[in-house]
This record gives sequence, C-alpha cells and structure tokens, in this order.
Amino acid sequence: MRIGRNDNCWCGSGEKYKKCHMSFDEKLKEFKRKGYEVPHRSLIKNKEQIEKIKASAKINNEILDLVGDQIKAGMTTAEVDKIVYDYTISKGAEPAPLGYSGFPKSCCTSVNDQICHGIPDDYVLKEGDIVNVDVSTILDGYYSDASRMYMIGEVSDNAKRLVDVTKECMIKGIEAVKPWTRLGNVSQAVQEHAEKNGYSVVREFGGHGIGLEFHEDPFVFHYGTKEEGVLMVPGMIFTIEPMINEGTHELFIDADNGWTSYTDDGKLSAQWENMILVTEDGYEILAK
Repeated sequence: MRIGRNDNCWCGSGEKYKKCHMSFDEKLKEFKRKGYEVPHRSLIKNKEQIEKIKASAKINNEILDLVGDQIKAGMTTAEVDKIVYDYTISKGAEPAPLGYSGFPKSCCTSVNDQICHGIPDDYVLKEGDIVNVDVSTILDGYYSDASRMYMIGEVSDNAKRLVDVTKECMIKGIEAVKPWTRLGNVSQAVQEHAEKNGYSVVREFGGHGIGLEFHEDPFVFHYGTKEEGVLMVPGMIFTIEPMINEGTHELFIDADNGWTSYTDDGKLSAQWENMILVTEDGYEILAK
C-alpha cells in the first residue's frame, strides 16, 4: 500500500510519513536494489514502543542486580528462581519464560557444563560453580531479555578465564553493531575473539529480535562471515548472547526435560546476553 507524504507513518508513531520514515524507506530501497537482505517493517520499533521496552528492560536489569547481590554457595537454583519471580511480580510485570512452550520456571539457571535452558530445581550451588542466570520480563506486553554469569565463591582460573572471555565476545559483538551494515559483522566479531582464545562457539542457539514478542526475527548467529546477513537499521532491537564452550561446540539436550543443553564433552560453557537497540549513529544497550 502506497503511503502519501502527509499520511500517518506506517510505524504507528502518529507523525506524518515525510517527517518520520520516508527518508528511511528510500535508503532501505537503495540497499535492497543492491541485493542486501533488509528487515521487515514489523521489526522496526517506534519511539513509544522503544520507551515501553526500556521500562521492561529496567526491571530486567534490576532483577539481575538482585540475583547478583543474593546468589551464593548453599542456595538452590530453585531459590534463585524464586528471587526472580517475586521481584518480577512485585513490579507488576511477568516472567516471560514461565509457561513459554511449557517451560516450568521463571528464569533459566545453567550451571558449569550446561549451555542454556537449565531448569531451576533442587541443585545446590557450591563453591567453584559458574552459573548463567537468564532473565526475561514482560511489562505491559513489552519484552526484555538479558543474562549474566555468576561465579560462586572462588572458582578455578580456567573457569574465570572462560567467563571473562565470553563477556569480551559479547562486547566485541555489540561494538560491531552499526546502522546500515550487516548482522554478519556481529557474528564474525564474536567467533573471531572466541577462537583466538582457544574456545568454540555454540551453533544451535543464538540471539534474536525482541520487544513486541519474546522471539522475533532476525536470528543472530554468533559465528559467520562479515558482510553477510540482514541489514541492521535504526529501530531494530535484538539480543547478542554468545554461548562459548571450553571444548567442543557440540552439544546434547536432556532427554528427560527436553530443554537443558549440555556440552558434549562435559567441559564448561558460559554465556552473557545483552539486548541492543540499533540507533541512528550506533547502538544503545537496553537490557544488560
């Protein structure tokens, strides 16, 4: 459907098209003519939507801060989950994982050789464990998502190095986010740093678009080639969440619960996740 210059913009901002996304669309068409894969309009958030997503992200960040203050040896992962649930509900929000495709808990707690989607239970955290807590929040229908690694007490040098390098991988990926460039630049930056440090990148899982739904396009690979993939444009929001393994990138999924993935060789895995908004001149970290 053709939009006139003085019609309301397709993004829902309420502004006239000529003052909102007209020049954006012209630029997008130019890239499309050159053969670039461009994002669908539905992935571009307007100012009002971005502000509401930021409000959700604020709660998400507070939850991860609270977990960091309280997590310790002797605590079960189910107790971690209760911290997440109680705080989320107290803020008038909802934990996005709870009931999602049958997931039974409010967050994911992935310990040591668990790559992702660990289900909180009666496992007692002990000195030397590394654990990823992945928190996702819905506030007034808007989604946010981030995860952090926590080191329980004194951990081994190799565990600490993996946690640190994985965070560096995420940062390298974030620094590669630039409007009107390809998402493959993020993928290559993550993979290059991981492999330079002797680690492997998980292939089966990656980042994703988010905001109006829990999981949107695009899928964000953490391995790949520069100058490939969809064009990153202002208004897109997605997660960068590399899962980096100490050994092989191969994995298996727990046959009993159908969720938790483990490293195939039993070696350690780590993950950090931030939620990123592509801006006119770079990026903004929303959930971290």
